[in-house]
Amino acid sequence: MNYTEIFEEIVKQQLERVEKLKADTGMIDYQALDTIVIGLIHGDGIGPIITTAAENVLRSLLAGEIASGKVQLKVIDGLTIENRAACGKAIPDDVMEEIKSCHVLLKGPTTTPRKGDKWGNIESANVAMRKALDLYANVRPVKVPEKNIDWTFFRENTECLYAMGSSGINISDDLALDFRVITSQGTERIARQAFEYAKKNGKKRVSIVTKANIVKKTDGKFLDICQKVAEEYPGITADDWYIDIMTANLIDEKIQSGFEVFVLPNLYGDILTDEAAQIQGGVGTAGSANIGSRYAMFEAIHGTAPRLIAEGKGQYADPSSILRATVMLLSHIGFQKESDRLSAALERCTETERKVVITGDTDGATTDEFAKYVLDTVEKF
Repeated sequence: MNYTEIFEEIVKQQLERVEKLKADTGMIDYQALDTIVIGLIHGDGIGPIITTAAENVLRSLLAGEIASGKVQLKVIDGLTIENRAACGKAIPDDVMEEIKSCHVLLKGPTTTPRKGDKWGNIESANVAMRKALDLYANVRPVKVPEKNIDWTFFRENTECLYAMGSSGINISDDLALDFRVITSQGTERIARQAFEYAKKNGKKRVSIVTKANIVKKTDGKFLDICQKVAEEYPGITADDWYIDIMTANLIDEKIQSGFEVFVLPNLYGDILTDEAAQIQGGVGTAGSANIGSRYAMFEAIHGTAPRLIAEGKGQYADPSSILRATVMLLSHIGFQKESDRLSAALERCTETERKVVITGDTDGATTDEFAKYVLDTVEKF
């Protein structure tokens, strides 16, 4: 094996990607479209159960727009682990074609094979989708009103270790190498998303999270570019932190409420947003947006919950995460009133009123019962 040639090919591919980033033409205007196509991807495990609940909510909130043809809901089958393994691809070609025919996607969790399991070495469907659709901004809000926590995380979604997670090399039995990618263009656009959000939403602080003291080239570039972008927003304080201390800061009740907006590379964002979701009440309570210039995908941040399925308790899965993702989807495509109504209903159902409670077990409500509770509550707003 010629490792020099492999490395040269990796560099060539990434330089070609940089040129594509330079040609980015800006965000799509959804309201200018004759029809907004929302793709519904059910996924694996509890995915079909919770996604169906979210679909019912969408059909109710957008009934008029669906009837008029302004909105179309399109179910996309085939992104199951069984089909992906049979095709030997993270996303089969026909499924990708269907995905690209939509403008935004609402996606249930999908299985990512682990080394040595029966599904083979198939890349994460999420990672493949983020790269294929250039969904560069992973946006995750976390709120805990009783602790005065209102955080929004902007995680770069297409670079860092995730960009080439399946392209590492086993040099020998004793040595393995993986590759980390950070580009100026990729960093600048996620930084600008974070600072623009802060500006539009009256936030005064953006915290940049890296390990630039140790990972000097890639994290150093990320930090430098974020700081340069920050200079264009004089009314917003930009501070920087290392990922290890920031994981501690989030659980420090003396300072946690002082943070507002975060911007960080892919791997650190994955770690920190799961911690933040746990502080909110668990990963089942948080939604996630994956935003690009042309496409956007909204999803639950948790996995497929194989234990629930194995125990025959899938119908007790909590749909809160994907319903919060639905809140973000509605806002992103211009239906802010509907987004606000669903957000208010979720807050009442999960925090203040709690007439129907999901526990993930037989002592709690089913997914359908909770979704009906949310829909009934939406009608009050």
